Amino acid sequence: MTALWNIVGDILARFDFTDALVICTNVLLMLFSRRIMSAIYHEPPDNAQFRWRVNIFRLFNLLIIFLFSYYHLHMVQDSKGWAFQALTISVILYFSYLGLHLLHFFVRRRYGKKREVEGQWQVVETYNSRLLNIFASIFVFIIALISVIRVLGFDSLLEAGGVIGFIGVFLALTQGAWAPDMFSGLIILNSGMVEVGDVIELDEGSKSISVVYKTKVFHTELLNLVNNHRIMIKNSRLREHTIHNLSKFASARGLRENLHFKIDYSMDETRVRSMFEKAYAKACADAEIAVDAGLPFEVAVMDTGDYAVEWCVYYYTKEVKQLLKTRYRMRETILQTSKECGISLATPVLHTSVS
Repeated sequence: MTALWNIVGDILARFDFTDALVICTNVLLMLFSRRIMSAIYHEPPDNAQFRWRVNIFRLFNLLIIFLFSYYHLHMVQDSKGWAFQALTISVILYFSYLGLHLLHFFVRRRYGKKREVEGQWQVVETYNSRLLNIFASIFVFIIALISVIRVLGFDSLLEAGGVIGFIGVFLALTQGAWAPDMFSGLIILNSGMVEVGDVIELDEGSKSISVVYKTKVFHTELLNLVNNHRIMIKNSRLREHTIHNLSKFASARGLRENLHFKIDYSMDETRVRSMFEKAYAKACADAEIAVDAGLPFEVAVMDTGDYAVEWCVYYYTKEVKQLLKTRYRMRETILQTSKECGISLATPVLHTSVS
């Protein structure tokens, strides 16, 4: 037992106050890493990307503690050994990682925009914040790269230039995979047409109605309102679509929605209009149907085909996130009212076979 305490005492004697402070600081940072990252990004703890950031943060702390202890216990006299170099590189990468996240946090707070997304207020990216974050990332990357090159012993201009040249060639060969998405993301943010929290519809007449959840450097995350799942789409691919932003109204009245119905020619036009107006009155009285009762309700004939007359009803709504529910409930209300009024919404058959 005495021998064991002597070994422990000998080990502790190799650490001074500064060494103990470094180790304790890293232990505390590792323990409170979840709170630190949560304060910077305000993301839910169950988010996969949030967990990845926390794990990287803890890994750097653990690596610094290990290398720092190994250097002091075994290689304290060798200031040029691999442990000292690995420790120095780990510290450089750690502070670059932490500093970059802090820079992104302050840039987003200063140049971002506050928006409500899924019931929570978030500071989202704008064109200015994204551009400044890219410049900050490049600046931190260059400083960290030069520092690591110097630690590895590439002091001459030829050696350092060779390492930097290799990285430059690698980025040039892979620019086709990341450059279009990055610049497309900047264009999307600069246009202001697709912002976090907006309800968009991709392509004309498609059933893909989604809420913009996040606009990242290389991709955009969407929340599909039809099937209630997340979609990840490359920024360059997103720009290829025709995007209908349903949240950006052309006037203060809101979004002008329309529904189409085909009704037999035998039905009197006055009865049909009366039926639609009666159905709209029921919809206005229903709290679950988000229509604006204070704005005009329009009924019009869209087409006179061979089989039936195609009628169209127009109404206004500002609750675009409830758009699908409003459409479904409106159709159901009109169907019920048509039955009460003795009007069939079934498309008539032009020819009937006689057996």
